Amino acid sequence: MTEKIIILDFGSQLTQLIGRRLREINVYCEIYPFNKIPVLDDSVKGVILSGSPFSVRDPKAPKPDLDSIKGKYPMMCVCYGAQYIAHTYGGEVNPSLAREYGRAMLTVTKKDSLLFKGVPEVSQVWMSHGDTIASLPQGAEVIASTDDVVNAAYAIEKENIYCVQFHPEVVHSEFGAAMLSNFALGICGCRGDWTADSFIDSSIAHIRETVGDDHVILGLSGGVDSTVAAVLLNRAIGSNLTCIFVDNGLLRKDEFSSVLASYKDMGLNVIGVEAADRFMKVLDGLGDPEAKRKAIGKTFIDVFDSEAKKIKNASWLAQGTIYPDVIESVSVNGPSSTIKSHHNVGGLPKEMNLKIIEPLRTLFKDEVRRVGRALGIKNSLISRHPFPGPGLGIRVLGEVTAEKLEILRNADAIYIDMLRNTPAPEGWKPASGASATGGTESGEGYLTLYDCIWQAGAILPPVKSVGVMGDERTYEYTVALRAVVSTDGMTADWVHLPYEFLAKVSNEIINKVKGVNRVCYDISSKPPATIEWE
Repeated sequence: MTEKIIILDFGSQLTQLIGRRLREINVYCEIYPFNKIPVLDDSVKGVILSGSPFSVRDPKAPKPDLDSIKGKYPMMCVCYGAQYIAHTYGGEVNPSLAREYGRAMLTVTKKDSLLFKGVPEVSQVWMSHGDTIASLPQGAEVIASTDDVVNAAYAIEKENIYCVQFHPEVVHSEFGAAMLSNFALGICGCRGDWTADSFIDSSIAHIRETVGDDHVILGLSGGVDSTVAAVLLNRAIGSNLTCIFVDNGLLRKDEFSSVLASYKDMGLNVIGVEAADRFMKVLDGLGDPEAKRKAIGKTFIDVFDSEAKKIKNASWLAQGTIYPDVIESVSVNGPSSTIKSHHNVGGLPKEMNLKIIEPLRTLFKDEVRRVGRALGIKNSLISRHPFPGPGLGIRVLGEVTAEKLEILRNADAIYIDMLRNTPAPEGWKPASGASATGGTESGEGYLTLYDCIWQAGAILPPVKSVGVMGDERTYEYTVALRAVVSTDGMTADWVHLPYEFLAKVSNEIINKVKGVNRVCYDISSKPPATIEWE
């Protein structure tokens, strides 16, 4: 039985970060909405309450029933969680005189507290709350303070409860990761033995037990998630897996042929389906982004369904769903609404009559990459940037035509190739889950710009402008370039690519891609923008 920490989500956009920090120390955890607490068994070693955009004094604020948890399992309560414990069990929470937001210096007042083992007496933390704990609940004592917040951290030690009004999960809290480690490994007694290899072993056993001798089909996309899912399934059931890779005509330059060849080199049973004409037909005349997404999604289902019916004895549909997809598709009733309805979560039409298996649904993106490397998958596949399911269909803004796709493919190929072949400046670090790929397939080469970027691509807006080439006036398209750093796409910052690099890319695209006379670089972060333009 895999030991785990349960995280109760009150709607904070940082809840996933708590989970990621625990996974980084090889502690398995699961995130649940506060109002859908699972039945807790001996595998649960502790519980963490997350932050929330709500005030505990708001009538609509989350109010979990903690009867099955408090006093029975170690608890760590973060921000709203700390205020909820105080508010509910005899303390007092009042509005702050000033919003407590940003960096603060934390002073540990109880130096032998298990939560602060190895943490300096004074360290930086990150505050983000509009309420403050004026008085503590019964049995609690202060264990740390800041200049403005007396009860910055408190403990009810006889019940193994540790509460902090700051966010230990963010990088701005210098020793926050140590505090979470102290809670999970020390206070909860977790072994910290959840690794990529242990995940692979347990997953193979689970797949074999679940599927038996049945046949499984999997829709490949060329991306990291579906690739790792395919190799893991192949390791478990071998020839009982059939993969379907659909060319929707919206892939990058030469992607269908190159990725298909890579899959076959890996020993996978892959069927390549060329269906570009069908997708272009349904996209004809569509300009609205949501209409395009729906048309592409429905056509993929139709094509996939048609191919799946040709496979005898297919009983299971495998999908590359990962944990952020699952979390984002579950509404935390009250604090937040569903972020998005993910295409993987919910499956294909009922008439397909296939059972769903999702071997990666407990993994974050960087964990998927670690599992892929442990499975021996080529670094060129594992290090690929995320690519949207609708492909270039949502990077050609507005109506999609063959001419526009050709322009965008060529511009994008130049951009991505130059990112892959340009060494990163000194001091740059690999993006989340990435490794150095320059000059080698093993992942031990020099660091490139591509390695330091979480996602990059070219966009073709429906914009033409006047230019001059030679002595002639031109009126041609503008290409926009996008590059961001992120962890799982929830938030993203634009990458400060060197000016010299941008100048070279611009020159290459304008000189070599017919129909383009202007190149721009997107310097918007998420939020307020999104990573994709559509």
